[in-house]
Parts: sequence; C-alpha cells; structure tokens
Amino acid sequence: MRSDVIFQSSPWWILVCLLVGAVYAVAMYQPRPGWALPRLARPGIAGGSSTAGGFDKRTTYGLAALRFVVVSLLCFLLLNPLIRSLRTLTEKPKVVLAVDNSESVAAAGRPALNRALAGLQAIRQQLTAKGLDVSVRTFGDTMASNGESDLTQIPFTQRTSDLSGLLSGIRSDYEGRNLTDVVLVTDGIFNQGLSPTFGQYPFAVQTVGLGDTIPKRDIQLKGVVANRIAYLGNQFPVQADVVSNGFQGRSATVVLRQNGRELGRQSVSFGGNDAGPAGTPERSRFNQLTFQTTASQKGVQHYVVEVLPLPGEFSTRNNRQDVYIDVIDGKENVLLLALSPHPDVKAIRNLLERNQNYEVDVRIMTGSTDPNPPANKTYDLLILHQIPDNGGFGNDLLRKYLAKNTPVLFVLGNQSSLGPFNTSNPVMQVNAQSSQSDKVTGVFNPDFKRLNLDPARLELLSKLPPMAVPYGDFRLQPGSEVVLWQQVGSVRTTKPLLAINVTSPRKTAVLAGEGLWAWRLEEYALTDKQDVVDELVQKIIQLISVKEDRRKLRVYPIRNEFVSGEKVIFETELYNDIYERLYDKPVRLEISDEKGVTRSYNYTPTAANSRFEISRLPEGAYRFRAIVSLGDASGSGKTEQAAGQFVVRDLQLEALNTTADHGLLRQLAQQTGGQFYGPNRVDDLVRNLTARPHPARLTSTEEMNEIINWRWLFFVVLTLATVEWGLRKFYGGY
Repeated sequence: MRSDVIFQSSPWWILVCLLVGAVYAVAMYQPRPGWALPRLARPGIAGGSSTAGGFDKRTTYGLAALRFVVVSLLCFLLLNPLIRSLRTLTEKPKVVLAVDNSESVAAAGRPALNRALAGLQAIRQQLTAKGLDVSVRTFGDTMASNGESDLTQIPFTQRTSDLSGLLSGIRSDYEGRNLTDVVLVTDGIFNQGLSPTFGQYPFAVQTVGLGDTIPKRDIQLKGVVANRIAYLGNQFPVQADVVSNGFQGRSATVVLRQNGRELGRQSVSFGGNDAGPAGTPERSRFNQLTFQTTASQKGVQHYVVEVLPLPGEFSTRNNRQDVYIDVIDGKENVLLLALSPHPDVKAIRNLLERNQNYEVDVRIMTGSTDPNPPANKTYDLLILHQIPDNGGFGNDLLRKYLAKNTPVLFVLGNQSSLGPFNTSNPVMQVNAQSSQSDKVTGVFNPDFKRLNLDPARLELLSKLPPMAVPYGDFRLQPGSEVVLWQQVGSVRTTKPLLAINVTSPRKTAVLAGEGLWAWRLEEYALTDKQDVVDELVQKIIQLISVKEDRRKLRVYPIRNEFVSGEKVIFETELYNDIYERLYDKPVRLEISDEKGVTRSYNYTPTAANSRFEISRLPEGAYRFRAIVSLGDASGSGKTEQAAGQFVVRDLQLEALNTTADHGLLRQLAQQTGGQFYGPNRVDDLVRNLTARPHPARLTSTEEMNEIINWRWLFFVVLTLATVEWGLRKFYGGY
C-alpha cells in the first residue's frame, strides 16, 4: 500500500504554520529581566545556573520546543490536509466446477460417471497447483467447495434439474470477481426453469456431457391432467398421457386406483411398426385416454394412475403418478323466494346456475303446491322478489330468516310492501305511493370501489330497457354504498337503483326495480352474450354472501401442496376477544396421514416468528388439527381449534426423461466461448485449461482520508500540551 499527502491549499502555508508556532514559542518563553527565580535546591537545577523566562535555559528551550510543535501542528491541521492511500490487490483467476447431481445423471450408470468425476479431480488438482482458485457447485450446494472434498462421493439424489438456475447463481455469486471458466458436468436434461441457452454469462462454459443420448426402450406415464377441485357427488375426468418407445405393436394396461381400490382399467395400443427414417431410433408413440370417476368422499382424495409394467422396460419408476383432488361439499344454498311467477325469477335463477358453486332453491308463494322450503335446511343467501308483499304471504318466512342474519338481496316490484321493507333492510328507505312507478336506467357509480368492475363495460347499461322502480323519495341508510344510480331519460338522479350495506350485522343488497330479464335479453341482442349484467349481479351476490372468518385461531400451511423433501411450513395467527394479535401461547399440532398415523408437535409462536416447519414428511394427503388454550396459567379457559388439509407430492421429474441432450450442451458452450467434451475426453479438457494462460487480475483501491480525523493524532497533541503544562507547574511557572 502506498500513501502520500495531498494539500487542499498551497503547501507554502506550512511555512506560515511553522512561523506561527515559532512566534508563539518565542513570545511565551523569551528571557525577561526580573523573572529570575531564587536559587532553590530543586532537583536538576544548579544554584548558580543562568535562567531565561523564569527557568533555566535547558528547561526553557524544552518547553518552547513543545509549544512550537503543538501550535504548528494545530495550525497544520487547520489546512485540512488529506492522506491518499492506494491499495493494490492481486486476485487469482477462478474456475467453478458445476456438477449436475440430479437422479437422471446417475441413471445412465455409475462407472462412466465415476470416470468423469475422477477427471474433474485431476482438473481441480492441476488448476490449484497452477495457482487458480477452484470451487465446486452442485444443485442445493450439497458439496463442499474446499480442495479436500472427494468429487466421486457426490450424492446424485436431487429430484429436479435447474441448469439455468445453477449458472445464474454462479453468475450472481461471482459478480465482479475474476471468474474465467465454469466447467458444467451434466446430461443436458432440465425439468425446472428456463433453458440455460437463454442466459447471458460473463464467463466461458466448458460442458462435459454425461448420460446416454439414445432413447431407452421404455413406457412412460408422461402426465396426468385432472381438476384440482371436484364437488361431492359429481363426476370428473382424469386424463392420462402415455408415451412409449420401442414397444410398437404392443399394448399396455392403464389402471386408476383410490386407496388400493381399482376404479377403472383401460387398454392402450402402441400401434404397428412406426420406425423413423433409416439409421434413426424408433419414434415415440403418444396415447391419451380418459377415466370418468365420481367424487364420493369429502376432503383431499388420493388417486393413483399406473401403467402396468411390461417386460423389457428400462425403468418402471415413470409408470405411475399420484393425483390429489380436493372434494368439497362447498355449494352455497340459495333460497329464491318470490311472490308470484315472474320473468325476473327465471333470469336470476339462470345467472346463478351458471356458477357451479350455487345450488338454487326456488319457491313461489302464490300458485304453487309447495311454497315453503324445508324447515331443517340452512341457506347461505336469501333472494326476495317482491317480498315483503302487500298481501303478507311471505312475512313468516321473512322473519325466520332475518332472525338468523342470513344475507339478503331484495328485488322490489309493483307488489312490494314498502313499509315492512323499510323496517327489514339496512340499505335504503323508500317513501312512495304503491300505485306509482317510474322508468329508469342504471348508471354506474365510479366511487364504488369495493368490487373490481369495469366502468367502460358497464356503459352498456345505458342502452338497456328501463326498469320499473317506485316513484318517490329514496334515502340511504348509514354504511350503505351505491352501485348504480337511477337515470330518467338523459337526466342522472341521486336516487339509488342498486345499493349494498356490508357493514351491518346482516349483509344486504337492494335492487329497487323489476325488469332484469329485459336487461339480459337486450344485452344478448346487442352482443350475443350475457356477460355484463350477469357479472354485475353475480359479484354483488358473492359480496354479500361471503362468510367472514371470525375464528380466533388460524393455523394453515403456506401452500396447499408441497414437494417431497421440502419443509412443510405452517403460519399461525391467534387473536383475543377483540381480535388483537396474541403470541407466546403454546400450540399443539396433530397431523394424520392417509393410513391414520398421527404425528404430534408442540411449538410456541412469537412476534418474531409465527411459523412452524416440519421436515421429511413422506408423500401423501394429510389432515391437521391445531389446538391452543386461551385460558390463564391455571389451565382454565376456552380452547380454540383449527383444522385443514395439505398434500405432499412425490414428483418423479427425473424419471420422465432419461435421454441426455448433448446438443443443448454444444449450443451452450458455443454461445459462451467454451467447448463441449464427452465423458471420454475429460483429459483434453484438463490439457486445454492448464495450457491456457490464466492471468491474475490487479485491483486498485484509492482512499482519501482527512488527517484531522485520525484519533491517535488528537492524543499526541493532547499529550504534548499536557507535558508542557505539567512541567510549567512543576517548575513554578503560572
């Protein structure tokens, strides 16, 4: 390191600093008549020696020198000089050995793999001896990077291959460093991330191709497609994609099972002779078949699709895939209660039945043989068309469901009784004559932000036929929000046509007119679709019918599905009676698998960490239950519980493709300025890397520091001043 002083002003000012110090010292210690001290028998002072300034000459010169140094140094610091330090570092060239330690690499045979790894050992030893810094990277960083680790002991157990992620991680970790080459040892198969050829790398990638590029004689269950969710009692399809190679003219059997019970069996034929052009391997055959099965049990159900093995297959690990389907009985029960048959009733029913989540029960109060819904059935939403009515037919049912705080959508009409309506809803008050009505269209309220509605699409409402609404005064209740305003002709009013209140104990919406059926017909005539009106009504219904989660304990996995080998992470939320977050309460977590085996865990969430991790859960569908006591230290108090499900999947990605892709490795090496080497040419790689010059890189760092910031210099000045002051006091100078 080299250092020099830089002045921010002319260096000639140093002479001024020295002059100030000299003048100050002379003025302080020049000889003056009459200052002679009596001849005292002090140590070191001869009784007859001459004096100057009250001291003997030797002491005077010493004190003057101290004063000269202190004052000159302080003046010099006032010039604010800088120290420039130039530090030069020599950085060795670096080489990274990136090894693909996935299962597909070892599937081609361990002897050839060991020979390649032994060659890498030689590369590392020779490059290290030549002064290069060599490190090793693998998927998951399972290999130590020190020079003593044995590359032949790398465990090839990774279940996925992300070559692009491996190279990108090296690029990020070695950014700005002297990385010259990356030796990528792989079979060229990737099943996660992008192709490595899409990336830009500031180093040369030397690729070593492993594996067998000749397709194996094998049958693979390439993929299984099924719905993630199915409703209880419904049929759903399970689609299997089967790929074969080398089994032309043969057939195989595909079986669908659940809990060991066979649900279906189909035969798939691989056709006749389907060889490719001369000199090429036989082409793969693709077949697709579909099973139809019924969701008969609630919860996460485990299905297995398997191709029964045939003699001569390279591997049977890729003959089976697991499918997990969440079977729910989650349809919302909707009671559509109408005074009399009306086109609006059918229109509302049709738009609700477009959503499979709704099960609609329509009851007509007049002219129907069975107007009353089942007494023991619970409904999630109540739609009242012209109820309460002038005849009072639906008043008993209305009181029953309003007492349960069931969400309600009121649809007003010419038979609606406005007095009971005003006392039954928290949205609006309507004062009007029962025999008078008005014709209005709807205009979207741009201030309504509770739903994600497109104002441009809702401009279609101005082209739809007018609705019949009560003619009178409309007054919104506190907490209500307007979705549509009434428009009479071309005049926009401040009267609500569609409004909601989701802040009251019973969520309620009011459509203050009839004629919804005409809106749907006209929209279809204009656009050949019924999307705008249906979407508006469906979203309003979903908004008022959604159930609030008022649980005090919420324990849930961060995802519904995990991959075998990764940690299952649970998030924990605990609240008191006023829904303030609580911590430091012990939680007991019980997890049960498909066989009924239960695992129990105990943990305590804190403000710093409210998560809990579980490792090494085997593949399967799991149910969990969390229990926590909100009582006092004695153990008394209420116990809260939370339950749910999750799935751990065993992804056989490495078994789906075992044919090495050396063409990709050649392309990657060519793009980055490297070369491709086969497993038998590792010695050539060693010679090329060791023969090529690898110059070290010099890095210079310049630092500028103010001398006045040196702490030790402060103590030097303080020490000199203290010594001078102490000597003056010791010799009697004041």
